[in-house]
Amino acid sequence: MTQTSLLLSPFQLGPTKLANRMVMAPMTRSRAAAGNVAADLAIEYYSQRAGAGLIVTEGTQVSPRGVGYLGTPGIYSEAQTAGWRKITEAVHERGGKIFAQLWHVGRVSHPSFQPNGGLPVAPSAITPAGHSRTMTGTQPHVEPRALESAEIAEVVAEFATGARSALHAGFDGVEIHAANGYLIDQFLRDGTNVRTDEYGGSAENRVRFLVEIVTAVAEVWGGAERVGVRLSPLSAFNDISDSDPFATFGAAASALDGFGLAYLHLVVPGSFNPESEEARITAHLRERFHGPLMVNGGYTFDAAEEVVASGRADLVSFGSSFLANPDLPERFAEAAPLNAPNPATFYGGGAEGYTDYPALGATVSA
Repeated sequence: MTQTSLLLSPFQLGPTKLANRMVMAPMTRSRAAAGNVAADLAIEYYSQRAGAGLIVTEGTQVSPRGVGYLGTPGIYSEAQTAGWRKITEAVHERGGKIFAQLWHVGRVSHPSFQPNGGLPVAPSAITPAGHSRTMTGTQPHVEPRALESAEIAEVVAEFATGARSALHAGFDGVEIHAANGYLIDQFLRDGTNVRTDEYGGSAENRVRFLVEIVTAVAEVWGGAERVGVRLSPLSAFNDISDSDPFATFGAAASALDGFGLAYLHLVVPGSFNPESEEARITAHLRERFHGPLMVNGGYTFDAAEEVVASGRADLVSFGSSFLANPDLPERFAEAAPLNAPNPATFYGGGAEGYTDYPALGATVSA
């Protein structure tokens, strides 16, 4: 029996009407073809999941300098744009909506990924802990090159190029990836940004790079109503840190509030627990950003239903559960069991663990 649900009800996201409030979260799958072109197999992968209210693609690098992983797609060349166009057309044919996530990894790249073997770029020359997986095996991260003040406009322009390619590829909008320890997040956090120019120091200065990117991307799209931003205010992923995330991300949320964004997307694992720090910072940012708020981080159906019904968020994004259940909204509607995701097939490979998870009607009973 189909259950009544606010999570499964339609939602108006700016000019885009969503069939439900469930979003397929961006997930790197490392299956791109040569030239960082989205592979044809991705057409089936994304169109299988068109029942989501909105799909946000895996991170798509906006320039060759933005690459930091094997097999990740880009969105700056004609071939890449053409590859994504096949995907958007397939998703639209099945009634879905899809945003492209615009990405630059910054310091967590490696010279083997960079044009002419150059150093990765960052706000400051601070080496991250950890390693890169390269064509020649696992290599330690290197000390990045701090961007000169005059170069920052070039990187902003790269995001505008990615946004323009996404527009030409037929996407319904774009999400700016400012989370998870990548380049924009590196500018936001004082653990990775020790600049002394107008892009460093105060929280307002550290937010400047993000604001300039949003401004440039919104101009490409004729306004910000088809532009989302993703933040991860408490994440330590990719050796990222901040001395006062409430102040830093409060400044970011306040700066973003004036744009009229499609949404603000927060990676806040466990925020469904009202006593958690993640729940507190979500509420803190909700007070400062008055547009649609999307939350992500281990949500079950019941937890997602409760956070939407309470008004603490408007949308919920699902990662591995959407990966393993292409028909996740239908399963939630029917209170049906879920396929379990297989972490061994998350990254790289072919159809196994990518397009072969069974739909509800094909599930074999024990």
